[in-house]
Amino acid sequence: MADHQKIHPVQDVEAVQPHAPEAPLVPRGSSKSDKGDQTVREMEAGQYYSPFQGRSIPVMHSKPPKKRSCFRKCLCWTICLLLLQVIVVAITGGIIYLVFRPKLPKYTVSKLQITQFNLNDDQSLSATFDVSITARNPNKKIGIYYEGGSRINVWYTNTKLCEGGLPKFYQGHRNTTELVVPLSGQTQDANGLLTTLQQQQQQTGSVPLTLRVRQPVRIKLGSLKLPKIKFVVRCRLLVDSLSENNDIRIQSSSCKFRLRL
Repeated sequence: MADHQKIHPVQDVEAVQPHAPEAPLVPRGSSKSDKGDQTVREMEAGQYYSPFQGRSIPVMHSKPPKKRSCFRKCLCWTICLLLLQVIVVAITGGIIYLVFRPKLPKYTVSKLQITQFNLNDDQSLSATFDVSITARNPNKKIGIYYEGGSRINVWYTNTKLCEGGLPKFYQGHRNTTELVVPLSGQTQDANGLLTTLQQQQQQTGSVPLTLRVRQPVRIKLGSLKLPKIKFVVRCRLLVDSLSENNDIRIQSSSCKFRLRL
């Protein structure tokens, strides 16, 4: 009978033999190895500080996509429309100027007559003037419609003496029109005013007056009639006296013209 063979496990010598410690990549005694060992020792002792310790790291937020708001769009469109209107008005004004060559009308006060200027029993001053005004239109292709609603006032210093208005009429090209406009008024408590006026007349030999005109007009360019605007005329007069039933001599007269929309 065959002998039974006993099989005993054989240990692997290489597996049982412990691994020898690997030599460090950096030799002992070098600066890097010392620093590394020192760092390890500090971490074990709890004395190691990271270079990033105590620094705040900014948080980066993703920016939303840029969008132009409705307000900005409306503002841009409004500015563009305003600029367009300014350009159109400038071009239109330039064409009108080149075609019609507009010139301002001229006004002068040629004559002043007083029909009433006396102190009443109630200390009020009644004044009635007839003012002769010369209006000249120097334009070749522009006519002027004088509309109703005009006001003419005569002032002495800050006191209004009388008032009236121009009649409605049309003034053609290169036309000169002379108008006689009646003015009347009444000033209350005028005893002191009349005394001051007489003293100034005796001392200086003249009396300063101011004539103000506000006249609505419509300009006619060829066959085109423009919307209504206003002429404002201010004349400074220097007369020799203010006496009833007498033609007043105008020593000097200067008028300024303004246009008001």
